[in-house]
Amino acid sequence: MTTGKKVFSIATVLIVLILAGIIYYRYYFVFGEGVKAGELNFIVKKGYLFKTYEGKIIQSGIRSRQTGTVQSNEFEFSVSDEEVAKKMMANSGKSFELHYKEYKGALPWRGFSVYVVDSVVTMHEPLP
Repeated sequence: MTTGKKVFSIATVLIVLILAGIIYYRYYFVFGEGVKAGELNFIVKKGYLFKTYEGKIIQSGIRSRQTGTVQSNEFEFSVSDEEVAKKMMANSGKSFELHYKEYKGALPWRGFSVYVVDSVVTMHEPLP
């Protein structure tokens, strides 16, 4: 093997390894995880090629310092487990605490959101 072929082979391997690292960090590395709580607004199964579960919870309001009004926060997410999604669909309108993982990028077969819910921590009737 000539020197030029060795250099080309080493450069190719390095480029492939760097690209693999970037793809892993962008799409598979769990950047953050936590629990969000709120009232389930909706959860739907949608998509053209990959049917994924997408949902939204409405979190309790936070009083703004400037205007004194209450604002609601929405948390949009994808659901990775079909059983979790079906449990949420059967209990729409209830209050949930959802455990989620945050990724840097979304994958079409994982959902449209970078936030992926993997389990329901608690579920109860909303407070009056």
